[in-house]
Amino acid sequence: MSKILINGSHPQYLVNFRGPLIRDLIARGHELHVSSPDLDGEWRDAVLELGATPHSVPLRRTRISILGDLNYHGFIYQLIRKVGADFVLNYTIKPNIWGSLAASRAGARSASMVTGLGFAFIAGDGLARAATQKIAQRLYRMATDANSHVVFQNPDDLADFIAAGSLRKPDKAVIVNGSGLDLDHYDVAPLPPAPVFLSLARLLRSKGLEEYAEAAAQVRTTIPAARFLLAGMLDTGPDAVSREQLDRWIASGIEYLGHLNDVRPAIAQASVFVLPSWREGTPRTVLEAMGMGRPIITTDAPGCRETTVDGVNGLLVPVRDAGALADAMIRLARDSSLRAAWGTESRRMAEEKYSVDKVNQSLIEGLGL
Repeated sequence: MSKILINGSHPQYLVNFRGPLIRDLIARGHELHVSSPDLDGEWRDAVLELGATPHSVPLRRTRISILGDLNYHGFIYQLIRKVGADFVLNYTIKPNIWGSLAASRAGARSASMVTGLGFAFIAGDGLARAATQKIAQRLYRMATDANSHVVFQNPDDLADFIAAGSLRKPDKAVIVNGSGLDLDHYDVAPLPPAPVFLSLARLLRSKGLEEYAEAAAQVRTTIPAARFLLAGMLDTGPDAVSREQLDRWIASGIEYLGHLNDVRPAIAQASVFVLPSWREGTPRTVLEAMGMGRPIITTDAPGCRETTVDGVNGLLVPVRDAGALADAMIRLARDSSLRAAWGTESRRMAEEKYSVDKVNQSLIEGLGL
């Protein structure tokens, strides 16, 4: 039996996305501790119900802060020592880096789960961004040097990590199919007869939300009855959509549903799910929509292309191409039988490839737990 500490960066995602993994590890006889900022109230109670011990930690999830990150590193080091953790499992960039370095300092084995490369690897303009990316990539190299395993959700992310020098020992890599999906929780819901599009993501430019809003305006001129829903939380990072920009989208006809603790009612309202992201690990929201039997429109980008077979369960479009996105949306808006057929195929693919039981078994075996 191991004492395992799982470090995340958001309490809701820790419970909703890692809950089945926590349960599976406990069922195998391990003692589980989990950490996240703001892990209190209902989320603390949810962790206790899973059978794990919750720890709220001082992590600034999006802000670049050397002192804040070093404080988090020191806190995790002390937490590892306090609970006697012998294995530390991290995910998202700051826990991956600082949690892995803390584990090495404390003499504990560790692994990083790379659930997407995001801002640290997506090309952009400006010297400040380039410098920040170089620092992040070098910090990742230090972290993966300390890890026993590094978990990826698609082969493109693994290849880019190696190319950037962020993983010097490729034999540490483990590839799994996303975070896994509880197919009982995300059951098939009837498709609405009208064309209703939904995009569900953190409100970041790199999720392709500007393209979604622009494509919606184009589709509306051809199919005035089409509806366009958007759900997700406002963010504070350098890639974040501003409140002013969101308000402009709402004024143009986008129906903003806010930040949702349960995404299933929103997906049930939609007849097509759209995620025009520039890059993902494996997009969780796409898997949730697939589980509920929705056809998918997403980009031919790392992580996204793994979820969708073009012309089978949806359509792939080029990254940052609002015109191509609008054409794909119009095609599905005009054909309800195609939406139904591709939605059925999405569910079949979710059952075959993304079942949480299969993914967790692969992950736990890959980590030697």
